[in-house]
Amino acid sequence: MKDFTTNDFFVIKARENGVNVIGLTRGSDTRFHHSEKLDKGEVMIAQFTEHTSAVKVRGKATILTKHGEIESDVE
Repeated sequence: MKDFTTNDFFVIKARENGVNVIGLTRGSDTRFHHSEKLDKGEVMIAQFTEHTSAVKVRGKATILTKHGEIESDVE
């Protein structure tokens, strides 16, 4: 089993109320397994784990990773 404690963290900062952060599972059947709702100005610090292979952000937010900064683009 892989040690996920050394994985890089990423930061999601909500730029509006009601930003959804949804964790997706690993494995052959990708499913939603966790959801958080952030209000404007709230920050979530997260990390990929044994169970989480992807994260979906819905709403206006800034996502910070070691690869750079990404702005979600919701009209």
